[in-house]
Amino acid sequence: MVPQHTLVVFGGTGQTGRHLVRRALEEGHQVRAMVRDPSTMPAEHPALTVVRGDVGERHGLDQVLDGLLDGADAVVSMLGDAAAQRTRRINTEFVQQLVPAMRRSGVARFLYQAGGLSAPPGGSLPPALRLIRATIARGYIGQHEDNEAVMRHLVDEASDLEWVVHRAGIGGDGPSKGVLHRSTKSPSIATFRDCAEYDLRTVLDASAVHTCDFSSYRAAGTPLGR
Repeated sequence: MVPQHTLVVFGGTGQTGRHLVRRALEEGHQVRAMVRDPSTMPAEHPALTVVRGDVGERHGLDQVLDGLLDGADAVVSMLGDAAAQRTRRINTEFVQQLVPAMRRSGVARFLYQAGGLSAPPGGSLPPALRLIRATIARGYIGQHEDNEAVMRHLVDEASDLEWVVHRAGIGGDGPSKGVLHRSTKSPSIATFRDCAEYDLRTVLDASAVHTCDFSSYRAAGTPLGR
C-alpha cells in the first residue's frame, strides 16, 4: 500500500499535470492545486483542493503559498508557458518566491519538471540535443533558459531543500509506452502520462534528491544510466 501524502501541485491543469493529479488521487494522496482558473481543473474529488492563483502575479502570492503549503509533504511544479518565457523568466521568479515559503512551512521535498533540452547546472547537453535545441526547438529557447535559471537557483540557493529536477523529453499524449527511469545520458521521448507517473514516483524518492536527471525507458534490470 502506498503511504498517503499531501502534495501541492503547480501546473495541475497542464498536459502532464492532469495525469499527475488523477494518479495521485487514485493512489490515495491529498492534492492541493493552485490554478489561474479553477473551472479548468478537470478532476473533482473529495481529496482535491483547488485554489485560485497566478504564479505571474507576485503580489499576494505569499499568502496563497503559505495556505497551500501548511501541513504539506511535497511540492510538484510542472509549469510552462513558452510564450511568456520568451521575454520573462517567470518560473525562476516563482521558484525564488516558493523556496522561502517552503522554508516557512517546513516543507522540504520539491520536484521541478524542466525540459530535456535544458542543460544541467555546470554541465552541457549531448551534441544531438544541442543541435535540436539550436534548430527545430529554437523557438523554445526562453523556456530552456528559464529552466536553467531555476536549476542554478536550486543548486546555489536551496541546498537545504530536498529538491529534484526532472528534465523530461515529452513527445505528446497517448497510451503508456512503459516505465521511465532516471538517466544522465539522454531522455526518452515520453508520453504525458508516463512523465506524470515518473514525477509522482520520483518526488517521494529520497535517492533522487539533488539530481537534475533525464528520464528514459530503459529495459528492466538494466543498470541505471549514470
